[in-house]
Amino acid sequence: MAKKQNKEKLPVEKAEDVEFSYELADSEDLEAVERMNKADRRATQKK
Repeated sequence: MAKKQNKEKLPVEKAEDVEFSYELADSEDLEAVERMNKADRRATQKK
């Protein structure tokens, strides 16, 4: 019963659409975009 009580207290996250802005992006954001683009290219090349 203790395990059930702990699970009930966990926060629940909701998926939200977020608009990306290059104007507000910092270096980590831009690096993440670069990694995403490279991953997308790799994924489309394998098909």
